[in-house]
Amino acid sequence: MKIKIFGESHAPEIGVVIEGVPAGTVIDAGELSAFLARRAPGNGQGGLSTPRREPDVPLFTDGMEGWTASGGAIRAVVKNTNIRPSDYAGSATVPRPGHADYASWLKDGRIPTGGGRWSGRMTAPLCIAGGIAMQMLKRKGVEISSTVERGGCGAPPPEGDSVGGTVEVTATGFPAGFGDAGPEGLESKLAAAFFAIPAVKGVEFGDGFKLAGMFGSQANDAFAVDGGRVVLRTNHCGGILGGVSMGAPIVARLAFKPTPSIAIEQDSVDLATTTPVKITVRGRHDRCVAFRGAVAAEAAMAVVLETELFG
Repeated sequence: MKIKIFGESHAPEIGVVIEGVPAGTVIDAGELSAFLARRAPGNGQGGLSTPRREPDVPLFTDGMEGWTASGGAIRAVVKNTNIRPSDYAGSATVPRPGHADYASWLKDGRIPTGGGRWSGRMTAPLCIAGGIAMQMLKRKGVEISSTVERGGCGAPPPEGDSVGGTVEVTATGFPAGFGDAGPEGLESKLAAAFFAIPAVKGVEFGDGFKLAGMFGSQANDAFAVDGGRVVLRTNHCGGILGGVSMGAPIVARLAFKPTPSIAIEQDSVDLATTTPVKITVRGRHDRCVAFRGAVAAEAAMAVVLETELFG
């Protein structure tokens, strides 16, 4: 599966082009809708979601006959129905700290409304592709799930502030022998997909950074035989060795930074005049992006694993 996401956060629409879905693949509309609803804004995830509400109903304009893939590239769009550009008035030349506003200025010479293509809003098209991939994987016995641990020792952030979180995403039932060494390895491809999710600043597999504090005798996963099949007795490696799947659950953890958009006054610079200014971010923003980010993490993992399994 190959995907290309297009649009911007406050453009009329955003979307995705998906290549590689075999002709005749039937998509369960209700299952896809339920998956997208978990990521959609305004659903109160963890009590810290943005109040912005978007139905996030995908409209398939190419590659589908009803809910069956035709074999060509699938094109799906999502309408942005609840944009509010006025929230960003006066910030066309003042980058919000922690956001990709200055990165956009360096790359494109402008600060787009609401973060543009760097916005977390762009995970909606990712989840369309991921939702389709998850259905294809499920038919092969592969299930993907996630859990969320909010930062700040689980306490809600102070008024006007935000908090980060950790997402653990797991794939069970994925067979052994897929992947390769180096850049073609599963860890390499999964890490690239995870880091494409806005706000992700750390990725680890299995016991990850804890392995640095272990002895080899503790960290190594001993091999055993179960029903004539070679298995791992433990799973410190997170289901991947040498970039290749081991048949054990594939486990990754993602660190999501706190939402940069906070109502607390911060220092910035007016890029048009290169003078220091104070900025207080307005608008509707998640106070913890990890809850909705978990759905995007499942989608990213699904796209990578579907590509490995189906070619």
